[in-house]
Amino acid sequence: MTTFGNLMVIVIIRLDPRLHIPMYFFLVNLSFIEMLYTTTIIPNSLKNFLYEDKHISYEGCFTQMFFFIGSGSSECALLSAMAYDRYIAICLPLVYSNYMNHSSCVKLVLVSWTIGFLNSLVHTVYTATLPFCKDNRISHFFCDIPPLLTLSCKDTRPNKLVSVLVGGTLIVGSLIFICISYFCIVRAILKISRSNARYKTFSTCVCHLTVVVIFFALGTKTFRRQ
Repeated sequence: MTTFGNLMVIVIIRLDPRLHIPMYFFLVNLSFIEMLYTTTIIPNSLKNFLYEDKHISYEGCFTQMFFFIGSGSSECALLSAMAYDRYIAICLPLVYSNYMNHSSCVKLVLVSWTIGFLNSLVHTVYTATLPFCKDNRISHFFCDIPPLLTLSCKDTRPNKLVSVLVGGTLIVGSLIFICISYFCIVRAILKISRSNARYKTFSTCVCHLTVVVIFFALGTKTFRRQ
């Protein structure tokens, strides 16, 4: 259902020329990331629920980790790009078409994906270099950093430090950027004299703001666990 819902979002936006604007271009990429994020974990998890054989190969485990962290990190960076889009649209509407043309949007998406998967590469490679000599059972339904660290017979404090510094920098940096963007947006909206115009302007940000709150609420939980 998650895959179908996101696929429908992508198809509808691509088929309707009225939606070929930067905000929906970013939404297409966000839906694609959500599909990747879900299909990285759920199929193998469903297999584990349905069959007695619950093993995953060493390579498969770290491949799953790479795409899971990469898609989550890319989504974090993409939400920042979407906040920047809303900031330009509301605070600098006269130059919006110059700043947010197709080329600029593609570059922002590519930067988001690059940041996300470089972050994932650091975590995955650093975790994969650990010697695993304890029980080979992962007490989790997918391959994540904290469960794998418990299987290592080496001191994992450097790995935890890298996880906090690299992952924390991405999460906190994106959150600060989004907060600054929305501070400027709210300040610009309050300057609008008509209340219905203020409501209409802010309504263009509600969906993005909702996703941001949900994403960072879950991200904070994960960050604390690590």
